[in-house]
Amino acid sequence: MLKKKLYQTAIELTNKKWSSHLLKTMMNSKISKRFIQSYIHIYDINTQEVSKKVDSFPTLQQFFTRELKSSARPVDGRLDVMTSPADSKIESFGVITQNTSITVKGQVYQLDELLGKHDNAQRYKNGQYIVFYLSPADYHRVHSPVDGQIERQYILGNNSYPVNQAGLKYGRKPISGNYRMVTELKTKYDDTVAVIKVGAMFVNTIQLTNTSTRWAKGEEIGYFAFGSTVVMLFEEKSVEFLPNVQQGAHIQMGEAFCNML
Repeated sequence: MLKKKLYQTAIELTNKKWSSHLLKTMMNSKISKRFIQSYIHIYDINTQEVSKKVDSFPTLQQFFTRELKSSARPVDGRLDVMTSPADSKIESFGVITQNTSITVKGQVYQLDELLGKHDNAQRYKNGQYIVFYLSPADYHRVHSPVDGQIERQYILGNNSYPVNQAGLKYGRKPISGNYRMVTELKTKYDDTVAVIKVGAMFVNTIQLTNTSTRWAKGEEIGYFAFGSTVVMLFEEKSVEFLPNVQQGAHIQMGEAFCNML
């Protein structure tokens, strides 16, 4: 309990508007270009996948939100599977309870809070969920996991707590409190899937690159300006996770993770 309190206090003291502004300024400055090679080395980034030469990026921020070659992430084209929306670690997955809650790193999240609407939460009762965590080493563009029509899309929250392991364990429920964009898609099976893009510490930026009302599987929909998380919710008996869905496993964008039932 003391460790949790100390962590929360430290985050509250440092995670302010001035620190967010400072980080944004640093990441977008011309000087930040000098740190790109160190960043690549520290996080062991495969630059052969990047769509253009590393020295052509004018800032660290632009390298962070880099695009990849189209051949780097083949998308599983099977019609009855959903694919990972991002390069990420599977942080948590499981069953949504009858009272519409999920548990991530020991913290219980009510879907009413996460989605902001009671009626929306009830839709996913007894369904399933999965949490994808994008580390600083990962490709930070997000792609559609399935073909679908957007039913609703809206923004909630204004916090920017960390969404790494410590943040999820000790933070003030970052998944349901952080700035987030909720998109609910209607699939060809007439099921609804929620794709919740959660901002992270210091920088609450989720930039959409697809503003249409229909998503195609594998199509880029946007990117995060800093570390981030994607949460997906599924209706009861609508999906079945594949064997590669294991806590802590790394998954690439375009890789199948569940069958649609």
